[in-house]
Amino acid sequence: MLFSLLSISLGNIVMLSLLVQYYLRYYHLHKINRYLTMSQKPFSIGVRMEHPQEFIDKAQYGDAAGHPGLGAADYKLAYHSPNGRSAYTFCMCPGGYVVAAASEEQGVVTNGMSQSQRDGNNANAAILVGVKPADYNSPHPLAGIEFQRKWERLAYKIAGENYQAPVQLTGDFLTDQPSTRWGRVQPTYTPGVVFAPLKNCLPHYVTETLKEAIGYFDTRIKGFAMPDSILTGVETRSSAPVRINRDENAQSNIYGLYPMGEGAGYAGGIMSSAVDGIKTAEKIMLKYAPLQ
Repeated sequence: MLFSLLSISLGNIVMLSLLVQYYLRYYHLHKINRYLTMSQKPFSIGVRMEHPQEFIDKAQYGDAAGHPGLGAADYKLAYHSPNGRSAYTFCMCPGGYVVAAASEEQGVVTNGMSQSQRDGNNANAAILVGVKPADYNSPHPLAGIEFQRKWERLAYKIAGENYQAPVQLTGDFLTDQPSTRWGRVQPTYTPGVVFAPLKNCLPHYVTETLKEAIGYFDTRIKGFAMPDSILTGVETRSSAPVRINRDENAQSNIYGLYPMGEGAGYAGGIMSSAVDGIKTAEKIMLKYAPLQ
């Protein structure tokens, strides 16, 4: 299901809360855009980066790495470029896997996950660069979704049009060289990967900012830019590039309809979606059933 309606009954009043899910796509939004007012919003795109988990553990824990009382280490990094864009790590998955997350045909989308034990060989995280509505080259409210689709389809194309993902070793990406063989890090993405230049499935300003960011991250975690770490493209679903407009009471232009959460454009992850849901519920309570 692409979106759900939560019906809330208070006496003879019925409200609908629109819980728009993360992968709601253009053709469905295009239909509801005829009735709901929407606007563009910024989001981020980039790649998944994989390192050996053992390397991250040693970088973060030092001599204590491997201690049974410590879990798999993680990290969180950010970079602000002189070009005005920012890059950051997102959804870091210790001992995790890069996974397929496409929601429509002829596109490749990556994501990451860890199993409960976090005991996989690799650590991975999204390395993302911010994009703005001005980058969409259209004033249409849904132009950001077309922007996503463009890069997802290019990733699909350069990887052989069989839902494998394009990958490049970090050292080769930084020096604009083709990758030809694996080093210490083996990819975890299924159904498989193909060596391909990632600059062919990302905007040039994203690839250039990624290069700067990886170099900077190497000063924060020594060895982060290890030449045989792996970059897998593309990660385009960091958050929704469109927002269903709502007023100060969290209500849309349709009376009684309350958009909330990540797909509606008001959150950027599981926790922030939950918080937005709580805040929206509080707005509804304040209007219809205030606490005495």
